[in-house]
Amino acid sequence: MAAMQPHEIVELALGLSRADGCVVIADEESTANLRWAAPGNKPGGSLTTNGVTRGRRLTVIATVDGAEGTASGVVSREAVVPAEVEDLVRAAEAAARAAGPAEDAQPLVAERPSSPDFTEAPAETSITVFDAFGEALGEAFARAAAQGELLYGFARHEIVSSYLGTSAGLRLRHDQPTGMVEINAKTADLSGSAWVGAPTRDFSDVDVTALHAELTKRLGWGARTVDLPAGRYETLLPPSAVADLMVYLNWSAGGRDAHEGRTVFSTPGGGTRVGDKLSALPLTLRSDPREPGLEAAPFVLAHSTYGNVSVFDNGLPITATEWIREGVLADLVTSRHSADLTGLPLRPAVDNLVLETADQDSAPTLDEMIARTGRGLLLTCLWYIREVDPATLLLTGLTRDGVYLIENGEVVGAVNNFRFNESPVDLLGRITEAGRTERCLPREWSDDFTRAAMPPVRIADFNMSSVSQAS
Repeated sequence: MAAMQPHEIVELALGLSRADGCVVIADEESTANLRWAAPGNKPGGSLTTNGVTRGRRLTVIATVDGAEGTASGVVSREAVVPAEVEDLVRAAEAAARAAGPAEDAQPLVAERPSSPDFTEAPAETSITVFDAFGEALGEAFARAAAQGELLYGFARHEIVSSYLGTSAGLRLRHDQPTGMVEINAKTADLSGSAWVGAPTRDFSDVDVTALHAELTKRLGWGARTVDLPAGRYETLLPPSAVADLMVYLNWSAGGRDAHEGRTVFSTPGGGTRVGDKLSALPLTLRSDPREPGLEAAPFVLAHSTYGNVSVFDNGLPITATEWIREGVLADLVTSRHSADLTGLPLRPAVDNLVLETADQDSAPTLDEMIARTGRGLLLTCLWYIREVDPATLLLTGLTRDGVYLIENGEVVGAVNNFRFNESPVDLLGRITEAGRTERCLPREWSDDFTRAAMPPVRIADFNMSSVSQAS
């Protein structure tokens, strides 16, 4: 592929196809990264690694019509050179002929305007994306050394240019920049730890000074420690923790599974809970591929069929969707196939998620919510989240890098970690206050999902099911 542009590889594969239908996706990936640590556990920090990588993947989806229906075969390979394209195409065709009729078979998407930049070279990142960030990080290292703090973390920036071509005539392209930074600060004796993270498209909006100041504040809160037993506590969840819960909720909101009675969104006896009120507060959970700062692919890019994603839907337009509208379940994720099965509207998954209250102008900040808390807990983040019961979407997981006690409007100390058991759907009905929505990084899911904006929320009785020794 080094001698050919991605769009040329797509055209080559389509030209070689002997199947009844063919979909080709070429993904060109460019990634830059930084890592840092406090060598020898000495206060401060220093860069340990940095670099830039490139990757290429070619996916061919062949469809073969038969008397009983249409079959599909999908084959993806990395670093394919032009001489290997025909072998890949034949492998996809062989896989289609060996398969039975595809349950999700639909006509390939057609009659969409081509992307004007389809024939242009892929976008690239480089280590220069970190120029201003790296300078600010160096200043943070110096402050940390003076304050007796140890800094660890990493930053990553990635751009994936995806080229989609089909035998039905589609020629679409999407460039997806994705950036993130995570920083851990520890006290010199390693007894205290705090975490912050931030998503970004290009690192121009990452305020390292503010992130470090937040870490210093949290380490200061931990100067006093308090042991608390398991139980239900009034708890403030910051945007990152809310994102981890709402992302899992959205991943679990498949229309077909709900219609067939397998999820928390199912109605006893059949059907879905679309139209049910999930929250007394006017909370809206929505996605929009054109959301400012959280832009995502505006059409389906499906490298395989799973759940409510179908390779036959490649190129299908994705539009803004409200999954929960002012507290009421409004939509579930569907492909064309699952929409036909369930009678639900067609709602493809979107690679971003926003939760917000009806009146953002009057919504409080997290600091304002702390100031009006009599006694409760403040979490930093959640991790090791696992599903316990799909029927209720009960999740379990651990707190990490700082649970703090609030008394009379002030944070007075750090608390031991807990294991929690909660359902994000049930939590929606128990939120008593939601703050101002802001872009945030879901810590648990940051490898797969970074485009989120969430408010801090107050839960009257968050279930800390047991004490954890995790730090």
